[in-house]
Amino acid sequence: MYMWLTALAGLAILSLSFLKTYFGPYFAQDCAFIWRSLKLGIRLTKYKKSKPFYSLLDHFLDGAKRHPDKVFVHFEGHQYSYAEVDKQSSKVARALQAEAKLKEGDTVALFLPNEPVYMWTFLGLAKLGCPAALLNFNIRSKSLLHCFSCCGAKVLMLIVEQQDAVEEVLPTLTEQGISVYILSDSCRVPGIEPLAGKISNASDEPLSKELRANVTVRSTALYIYTSGTTGLPKAAVVTHERVWAACFIQAAVGVTADDIFYINLPLYHSAGFLIGMAGGIERGMTMVLRRKFSASQFWNDCRKYNVTVMQYIGETLRYLCNTPKRDEDRQHRVRFAIGNGARTDIWTEFLNRFGDIHVRELYGATEGNIGFINYTNKVGVVGRINYLHKFFFPHTLIKFDIEKEEPVRNSDGLCIEASRGETGLLVGKITKRSPFVGYAANKTQTDKKRLHDVLKKGDLYFNTGDLLQIDSENFVYFMDRVGDTFRWKGENVATSEVGDILTTANSILEANVYGVKVEGHEGRIGMAAVTLKEGEDFDCADAYKQVVTYLPAYARPRFIRLQPCLEVTGTFKMKKVKLVEEGFNPVNISDRLYFLDTEKKTYIPLTEEMYNAIMSLEIKL
Repeated sequence: MYMWLTALAGLAILSLSFLKTYFGPYFAQDCAFIWRSLKLGIRLTKYKKSKPFYSLLDHFLDGAKRHPDKVFVHFEGHQYSYAEVDKQSSKVARALQAEAKLKEGDTVALFLPNEPVYMWTFLGLAKLGCPAALLNFNIRSKSLLHCFSCCGAKVLMLIVEQQDAVEEVLPTLTEQGISVYILSDSCRVPGIEPLAGKISNASDEPLSKELRANVTVRSTALYIYTSGTTGLPKAAVVTHERVWAACFIQAAVGVTADDIFYINLPLYHSAGFLIGMAGGIERGMTMVLRRKFSASQFWNDCRKYNVTVMQYIGETLRYLCNTPKRDEDRQHRVRFAIGNGARTDIWTEFLNRFGDIHVRELYGATEGNIGFINYTNKVGVVGRINYLHKFFFPHTLIKFDIEKEEPVRNSDGLCIEASRGETGLLVGKITKRSPFVGYAANKTQTDKKRLHDVLKKGDLYFNTGDLLQIDSENFVYFMDRVGDTFRWKGENVATSEVGDILTTANSILEANVYGVKVEGHEGRIGMAAVTLKEGEDFDCADAYKQVVTYLPAYARPRFIRLQPCLEVTGTFKMKKVKLVEEGFNPVNISDRLYFLDTEKKTYIPLTEEMYNAIMSLEIKL
């Protein structure tokens, strides 16, 4: 018997070796990923067909029954079990139902930081059949009002720390009949009602499923905000089907219920909320939540809580690599790192320093209908194409004119597919299996994302706005972003919004905002070419005051370039390509350049010495 088993094992090894030789070195990983994807696809089909629809909330409730005492989340020395989170979410639901008279379909905007209350408030809203709008807690003034109004929310929830920001727009909210609730026991501001006491006194008994009886797979579950060409954030409509698809990412790469997931990215982002929290609920796992990323405490947290799966964006990996080296750098249990934006050199340095961690780089957009996962360990790629993926999510790369910022079309008016190894614009075919729902209350921007007559007359594709490349081995590489959006510090920055703020400064007439690359940093940092009002000199202090008051830190242009006039195209669109290429080196630019100095709290003239200090990383950005 032993000899037969040995022979069979040897035959299996030889067969696998032959298949790898014939199909390539990634054959086994391809098969494992395809098999997991097929199983997840079957599950989603089953959930979609079930009556009533089986949502992520139902999955959570089943998990709370199976393992009520299992830790759901660790947070700042406290831990909350699945049963406790279930009960707390019921209390939130009942308090909102009683105070705000919420009913199925009403949207509630969450203006909250990373705290467990965020998690159980979402679950409580789901118990009422109410979508949640996830507001970026950094936004203020005009952006806050815009984000709130475009999702059609009837209720705004906040914490004490966000009260000043809400007070600024409270008169407008009051005029619109919006109910504003603060998670505090008291509040003296008229128009803001305290809710903490009402939640504490509410019953934690389960709520009837009838309250969400009309929720379907196509119903809106969330509004997640994404910056784009409009300048102001757009509310991407996230259906329950999309929630399931996003939270399956953990399962697709091999994460299990026994893993412990570390969430240090904002819950208002799809990465933190969908891939992190929702994915953790789908797996039935324990999560560790942190208010915000901390490079100095990252590995201490991982060791303290036995973290096995971490999240990242490109910047956070760099921050970790920049911390002082320690003997215990490899003393941890992290086996997966899931995220996006990892630069090849940082990726390699991260692995060399912190050990054999399986980095699972992703590509996707909250509102998009196409995404990729690098389920191999190949460094520098965002995904790998296989036949199953392309069948269910048809897509292609098309030639793109960078200068004109539009796809290249042939004499028949159709787009031209990019060759293998050639950089092209990624577009995903809009089908029933891969829909593009669009943005709430923004038909114009939704239509702009729809690309007609791509490969044949009458077809319809989603325009990702991203340039990618596919090599001969079917690996996918992210090359760059196009249009009026760039990425810095893990956040999308919309140039027109920044330009609007700059032109409110006393001395600035026009502003052309763009992103420039800086050695040693991921993404692009904000820069603006501006013209001054007639007879005015550049008011450094006032410009600083405007950007600091009305823009979050990641969106503030760190460099200002004064120009006599702004170059435009024949259709009066501001030209950016040359400005981006020229960057901010004062040796090569005759125009006056300024740098945002956070210590002096003003813009100061950019010298060659300062430029060299920035490039050598002596000045931190």
